Amino acid sequence: MATVLTVVGILVFVVGLLFSIAWHELGHLSTAKLFGIRVPQYMVGFGPTIWSRRKGETEYGIKAIPFGGYIRMIGMFPPGEDGRITKRSSSPWRTMIEDAREASYEELQEGDENRLFYTRKPWKRVIVMFAGPFMNLVLAFGLFLTVMMGFGVTMAVPTIGSVAQCVVKAGQPTDTCPADAPKTPANEVGLRQGDKVLSFDGDRIRDYDQLQADIRRSAGKQVEVVVDRDGQRLTFRPTIAVNDVQKYDGNGVPVKGQTVQAGFLGFTPRSETVQLGLGQSIDRMYGMAENGVKSLAALPGKIPGLWNAVVGNAPRDPDSPIGMVGAARVSGEVFSLHESAAQRVAIFVNLLAGINLSLFLFNMLPLLPLDGGHIAGAVWESVRRRFARLFRRPDPGPFDVARLMPVAYVVASIFIGFTLLVMVADLVNPVKVG
Repeated sequence: MATVLTVVGILVFVVGLLFSIAWHELGHLSTAKLFGIRVPQYMVGFGPTIWSRRKGETEYGIKAIPFGGYIRMIGMFPPGEDGRITKRSSSPWRTMIEDAREASYEELQEGDENRLFYTRKPWKRVIVMFAGPFMNLVLAFGLFLTVMMGFGVTMAVPTIGSVAQCVVKAGQPTDTCPADAPKTPANEVGLRQGDKVLSFDGDRIRDYDQLQADIRRSAGKQVEVVVDRDGQRLTFRPTIAVNDVQKYDGNGVPVKGQTVQAGFLGFTPRSETVQLGLGQSIDRMYGMAENGVKSLAALPGKIPGLWNAVVGNAPRDPDSPIGMVGAARVSGEVFSLHESAAQRVAIFVNLLAGINLSLFLFNMLPLLPLDGGHIAGAVWESVRRRFARLFRRPDPGPFDVARLMPVAYVVASIFIGFTLLVMVADLVNPVKVG
């Protein structure tokens, strides 16, 4: 049965990924048609075409490899300096440029002269290129809201899950107490599992994050803690210990391998599934987006760890990046978990939302051949033309993004190499659901 559920999870992930890609390309397609740009093709996937149908002037289809998609717009690049579409040269860089230029005019028809992408005003081109990633952002927002406000999220609450017997530094075993280890303040005053903390040192407690912050800044201080125990309000007066505890960043994410000296009461909070409000959900999503940007910036530093996980059989870091193969594998594992159906669906939806957020952030990088590269080109063209008008100089004309194609090939090669490395790591040393 577990095998069947794993296969179902992988298939559901593939369908969700195809929908995310189609949704992305729909953003490009709809805005391109809105601005009168001719779009001969709308394809989900790469490689051989499995199915296609022509409707109007556009061919819609699905290809064999479901890890991408595209729309083909006429006239992505302007003609060369000589006004011609093709200009052959022995230079490999020039050949790359002119091949890209020629490909953007492959299906040019009579009457298309006023329907070319490059002839549209820069702000319209920005909208067309931004619309794809924006659709992923909208989908991620909707899916995250569904999970947070509908299914709820598992989070620590200000209720005691267990009480530590003695004070030990973060990262040390807690199942046994060293002979010289003092009792934890929670243990010493008699706090118990199930006690719900109502107030701490006069502050009414709303959530665990607030309680944790209050405890950490009260090192060495005697405080008054009011709890609810089986409907009865009890008051305790522990003296908060000073201890090396886990360090967290500004978004409440643990900083791996780092500790900080702070107040320590000595209990582990209970975890519960809590449905968040709209404001809480938006705050949480903002933090996730911020972490996503940091993770994207940290990708180059992850390459040695990935390489060692593939070649050196080193343990795969739980924070290691995963590709679509790894995500499909995780989806299969999620569906085979011994959890309720609602929890499994919530985890899967959260996974798909995270992928769409990643697609948005990745595509906004100002590098060709990504959407962000075309956006940067259109913005630069607008800046050049504004400066020309300001200083009464001749119009410099459209910015020739085709000249950047050699850079685009280098960037694409790096992306392909990184993708292959991640894919191999996902196959031979995968990240597993914990």
